[in-house]
Amino acid sequence: MAIRIGGLASGMDTDTLVSDLMKAERIPLNKLTQKKQVLEWQRDDYRSMNTLLSDFDKYIFDNMTLQKDFLKKTVTSSMSDAVTATANSSSANVSTSLNVTQLATSANWISGTSSYTAPIANTEIEMQVTNGDGTVKDVKMTIKAGATLDEVLKQFSNNKDLGVTAFSESGKVVMTKNDTGSKASIKLMDADAEALFTSLGFTFDGGTKNLNVTNSGKDATFEINGLATSRSSNTFTINNVNYTLNDVTNGKTAKISVGNDTDSMVDKIVQFVNKYNEMIEKINGEISETRYRDYQPLSNEEKEAMSEKQVELWEEKAKSGLLKNDSILSGTLTKMRTALYTPYTGTGSNSDYNQLAQIGITTSSNYRENGKLSIDETKLRAAIDKDPNAVFQLFSGATKVTTTAADGTTTTKNSSVTSELGITNRLRSILSDTVKSIEKKAGKATSTNQQFLIGRNIVDLDSQIVRFESRLVQTENRYWRQFTAMEKAIQQANSQSTYLMQQFG
Repeated sequence: MAIRIGGLASGMDTDTLVSDLMKAERIPLNKLTQKKQVLEWQRDDYRSMNTLLSDFDKYIFDNMTLQKDFLKKTVTSSMSDAVTATANSSSANVSTSLNVTQLATSANWISGTSSYTAPIANTEIEMQVTNGDGTVKDVKMTIKAGATLDEVLKQFSNNKDLGVTAFSESGKVVMTKNDTGSKASIKLMDADAEALFTSLGFTFDGGTKNLNVTNSGKDATFEINGLATSRSSNTFTINNVNYTLNDVTNGKTAKISVGNDTDSMVDKIVQFVNKYNEMIEKINGEISETRYRDYQPLSNEEKEAMSEKQVELWEEKAKSGLLKNDSILSGTLTKMRTALYTPYTGTGSNSDYNQLAQIGITTSSNYRENGKLSIDETKLRAAIDKDPNAVFQLFSGATKVTTTAADGTTTTKNSSVTSELGITNRLRSILSDTVKSIEKKAGKATSTNQQFLIGRNIVDLDSQIVRFESRLVQTENRYWRQFTAMEKAIQQANSQSTYLMQQFG
């Protein structure tokens, strides 16, 4: 680095002069830095919009896509201590009467006094297990050499095919079938199994080789709408209604009623409308926000000269309106409004309820709300009570289209015709396209700058900044060389002047 002589001969404040000159030289660099900061803020604004869109899409997927989540049933029981029930979305609105005379119970086996001793070698045993409902399974187990009684019983309990809970108490072994029903049995299939269970204190029928049961399992017996029937389990399904028997009814009758869960459906639609309104309010806020072009990003030196509050207020104005009139977002709002009001003609459509207005959902009459939706809950509830499936189809229905490829394989997917898609399917398609468009422009958290438009602009600015900073270093060195040369010339002139004066002195 060249020697810098700062005003020793001229008396000038060279450091300040060079600093002031460089401030002027840095003005273009500051503008590049400001452009980069604006792009970074704009990128973050776009990504926040994508988060907003994705959150709304997730709500739709989690709550309104599947019939079982959206179209729910409510079930009441007049004797919930004895009988309870649940119903899926495909069950009819029915009323049933149940008179429970016996609950299903589990079979169990209690041994005599156990004389079990650990085997000296690995021993394989084979059993045939019949569950309470009559299903049969072959079970093979290997009892390891040296296995203790607790280890053997733990092995029994952990075997899902055997399906028992086993433990020992007071020198006896107890095995209880995990399921219920009258058909439960355990048959010993080889001599090693017979020897093991004999050592545990159990007995078995010499002919059938079935373990002698202590308490046989029982089936649940009941009358449903006057029909006497039975089940191996206390939980069973009839016509898509899942019943659970908790106790006998002692001659009384339990009434089970299945109906539409109107409240749940209304709540989901109200939440959908609220979330839609919140989303478009934020989008409208972004594309209509005022842009203050006189407020550019502050440099570090400018921030140091201001208070924290002043910096905060300044940057609030500088960040404002970065997505003003954005074509992607404004176009999305237009597409969503069209999607909401196009009549549904797909699977299960009902001309009485194929538009939102017919179920009480309309656009707000206040133009300042920019297309927000409003709900007449009374009208919505009436539509759901009359035809809940039509309301579900309006939101989530779709016409399936099957295409056959040249190789003969077939593909079935939702129709691409807008009117044949329910409202939420239309919106999800629009949201997906918008998210992709924004990602092309602003990327996402895992993207590199080279993968999206704004990122590539930032890379370009970074290159310009590096080149300009290099030129600034050269410019500053040039100023110092000039001032140093001037100082040397003045110093030399002063030396010559002093010499001449001495000669004429």
